[in-house]
Amino acid sequence: MMNSTMIIAVIGGEEASDEVDRLAEEVGRELAKRGCTVVCGGGDGVMEAVCRGARAEGGHTIGILPGHNADESPPNQYVEFPIFSGLGYARNSMVALSGQAVIAIDGAYGTLSEIAYALIHDRPLIGLDTWHFAYPGHDAERLVRADSPQDAVEKAIAAAQRRGVP
Repeated sequence: MMNSTMIIAVIGGEEASDEVDRLAEEVGRELAKRGCTVVCGGGDGVMEAVCRGARAEGGHTIGILPGHNADESPPNQYVEFPIFSGLGYARNSMVALSGQAVIAIDGAYGTLSEIAYALIHDRPLIGLDTWHFAYPGHDAERLVRADSPQDAVEKAIAAAQRRGVP
């Protein structure tokens, strides 16, 4: 059997309160402790905090950035592997689909679009202090709620493993 590293996408806003920043950094730490690679949008806020946490524990980070180069779209200082998409917000689909599971933390409309991509493409989706949905015809339970960074990471890894990810 081939050994592969689990990649977990972490999505969230470019602006984060101190509390959201703390949650995201802890998610990054927990993912790295479990040997997971973080993929995110590579910018500020939640993205920077999750990368900071992952790198602090020796983990790997991938940032999928909206611009064509570092001058146009500078990655945060904790992104180990920047990918310049040149796609603007359309890169959100790449972020959501690059993880075997997705953890959403807080976030604004860009995060909402990434949540939608995860749902459309049936990626396991864990929510930590993020969007809520209540409208007819939508299965709100597909966004599994987590109570803590540790809970979010455990649920994301378990969901990815149920899908057959080693």
